This record gives sequence, structure tokens and C-alpha cells, in this order.
Amino acid sequence: MAEFNHEIIKNVGLLSESSKGWKKEFNLISWNEKDPKYDIREWSPDGSKMGKGVTLSKEEVVALKALLADFDVE
Repeated sequence: MAEFNHEIIKNVGLLSESSKGWKKEFNLISWNEKDPKYDIREWSPDGSKMGKGVTLSKEEVVALKALLADFDVE
């Protein structure tokens, strides 16, 4: 498996926390020293492990924000 690194540039916010301490966070992250992207994923309590997530460009976050503004949670 190829090695990669990451740097959390900004923690935008905590979305949830499991009973085992894993935290689902919304962050601005630089992957492999590239331009930062917005990212939603779970992190272990000590931050050493991560779950699968989704990475979004700034334009995708703007589009998601617009979609959510008109979205009614059932």
C-alpha cells in the first residue's frame, strides 16, 4: 500500500462521537502536501487511525451547502 500523509489545516467541526470515542469530523485537510480539501470522516480517539470518508472541493462544499439549505429532514 502506498504511503500517504495528511495535515489537518482547520477543524471545521465535530458531527458526532460514537460510544467507543471515534469522532466524525468535518475538516480542511492537506493530503500528501497538496492543496487542502474539505473532508468528512471518522477518527480514532487518539487521532492515529481514520475511517473511510469523503473529500470535497470548495465548490462541492458550496453546492452541498445550497442543497442542505432547502432540504427538510424527515
